[in-house]
Amino acid sequence: MDEDRHAIRLDQFLAHPPAKVWRVLTEPDLLARWLMPTDFKPEVGHRFTFRTTPKPATGFRGVVYCEVLELEPERLLKLSWSDGERADWTVTWRLRPEGRGTRLFFDHEGFDPDDAMQRMARRIMGGGWRSTHERTVPALLDEMDEMDEMDELDELDERAVR
Repeated sequence: MDEDRHAIRLDQFLAHPPAKVWRVLTEPDLLARWLMPTDFKPEVGHRFTFRTTPKPATGFRGVVYCEVLELEPERLLKLSWSDGERADWTVTWRLRPEGRGTRLFFDHEGFDPDDAMQRMARRIMGGGWRSTHERTVPALLDEMDEMDEMDELDELDERAVR
């Protein structure tokens, strides 16, 4: 894990354009497929939650309380991220066009390295964020490409019938 004990930081290249990566970060049905079910809206000031299975052994009740703090379409999404009790963090995605794809920077900041529960949360979430960003998000983007190709073929078939 990185040296900054106050944060989780990731930097990855995705072979998909920023517009498609942005959809994965901002469309509730797509967010639910790689992160958690949510009532997210891409509007600064919007308060929403992510919901999942509680994990009593870690003190996590299964709800993450968030607010959209900053938003620049296809460039930046910054959220407050709280368990409603002990943790008040920020989560930020920054997108940069790179060749035919997107460089995605992720920061989950605000961990207290002196708090044992937050150290545990950072360790657990660090693995989870890495897994979703390295495996789940690229797989979902690839699936979206396949769906787009199928839609294009259906459109061509419809034109051929006319």
